[in-house]
Amino acid sequence: MTDFGGTAQSWSLVAFCSVVTVTLLLCVLTGPDRDDIDEFYTGYRSLSPLRNGLAVAGDYISAATVLTIGGVIALCGYDGVVLALSTLLSLLLLMFLLAEPLHNTGRFTMGDALGRRLPGRAVRITACVVTILSLVPMMVVQLAGVGQLLAYILGFSDSAMKTGCVVGAGTLMISYAALGGMRGTALIQILKTVMLLGSGLVIAVLILHTFGWSPRTMFHAAADRSGSGPGYLHYGLQFAGGPHPGLDMVSTQCAIVLGGACLPHVTMRMYTAGSARQVRRAMSWAVSSVALFVLVITVVGVGAMALIGKAGIAAADPRGNTAYLLGSRAAFGPHLSRPESLLFTTVTTAIFLTLLASVASMTLACANSLAHDVAASRRTHMPPLREMALARASALAVGAPVILLAVLAQHRSLQPLATLSFCLGASAIAPALVYGLFWRRFTRAGLLCTLIGGSLSVLVLMTGTNLVSGSPLAAFPDADFNWFPFTTTALVSVPLGFFFGWFGTLLCGRRATERERGRYETIEHLLLAGPPRRRAG
Repeated sequence: MTDFGGTAQSWSLVAFCSVVTVTLLLCVLTGPDRDDIDEFYTGYRSLSPLRNGLAVAGDYISAATVLTIGGVIALCGYDGVVLALSTLLSLLLLMFLLAEPLHNTGRFTMGDALGRRLPGRAVRITACVVTILSLVPMMVVQLAGVGQLLAYILGFSDSAMKTGCVVGAGTLMISYAALGGMRGTALIQILKTVMLLGSGLVIAVLILHTFGWSPRTMFHAAADRSGSGPGYLHYGLQFAGGPHPGLDMVSTQCAIVLGGACLPHVTMRMYTAGSARQVRRAMSWAVSSVALFVLVITVVGVGAMALIGKAGIAAADPRGNTAYLLGSRAAFGPHLSRPESLLFTTVTTAIFLTLLASVASMTLACANSLAHDVAASRRTHMPPLREMALARASALAVGAPVILLAVLAQHRSLQPLATLSFCLGASAIAPALVYGLFWRRFTRAGLLCTLIGGSLSVLVLMTGTNLVSGSPLAAFPDADFNWFPFTTTALVSVPLGFFFGWFGTLLCGRRATERERGRYETIEHLLLAGPPRRRAG
């Protein structure tokens, strides 16, 4: 029932080639008309709230959401649904707490938002390093996933073909970022979001129809075929084999909620809106789109378990990363008609575009930070034309090593890298933004301690998790240096990130903190309410 072959493979190959051609052409047509940094970085803040909201939703609905969380929903039931809802909660946190202050204080990058309050060359450089450090692991995950996805759908197993797919997709991501800029990558995200939601809704309807429109029947059928019985419908199945399953789940949720809201490729979308009101409207569209997709992926994931069973899902991928595809294919029954082949092709193409769009946005965020923050940290002013050229060169400078790392990592477990990105966002970037935007006495030393200390704590603790070693599905399954008790580091590294910021500020003394308090009060109105409106007449 779940084999991909014949007409579906042929249509998928044609669709992938068509998508590559069309999206590259759209990037060229919608990219900057001239060498203007405002147009390249923000598209002149000309995106409407609807388009901006769909682009934000596209950044949130990454391959990690579709493939990884879809697999957890299929294999672990209730726990997977909780993680999917954590993604939505992350977006709500961004909407209500950070979106408007980031828009009011930032111009192009996270370094702008932090530098407005705490200017300095060290702040800019450190923000750039943390931006790249938090996004490169996720880029490697998604780019390596392109080769695995195409191999699975198109039916080839040759290692050279997989490597060629990774290199080709990496070349595309560099082209999207360098040629399209903010408007080009936003257009790809919008196209991906519409295709993914449209095709996913149809698949979800077909699956619910199979079970007589009864979600209860579907969930109980999934529980019966999961091998876990009633545990599939209750909390704690995902980490049942660990020493502290409850705390492990809390740690993972913390990483998703805080990390997802603060990753730089997401926060950069806050700078593309024309006003604070447009930010609010854009985030409303984004929340609605992600909430709809959470419902879709829940139905498809649970439906995959109910229709195929645990053995079928695990046979394709032990972590269940292909569960979304398997559920989509199983919804049509044993044989595909031509319309069903076209619809399934839309699903596979949407996932392929999800991988490309996510990597392109992350490449652009890294390139923007590398070019703009370095330019802003110079004592002499860099001409806009030169900064524009530097931004495009930075896309290549970031993309080329990512392609190499993806080729090397494609045959290992990629979950540690995805977890690393979310934990860095939660442990280093989230404390820096919260302190920098809302704590009056926060100092430059505290900011640097937060960014550096939070990042180092994640890097050190991650090496001891069972994602890296000590389990059959780890990145290094033959080794065992698993000394950290949790799967993710957030439960320990997030408090450490906030502690480093507080302690670094405390070390500066009362005079320095009072000086920063006075500086904060001069920009407080701008930060919280935005620039004053001009009165007509």
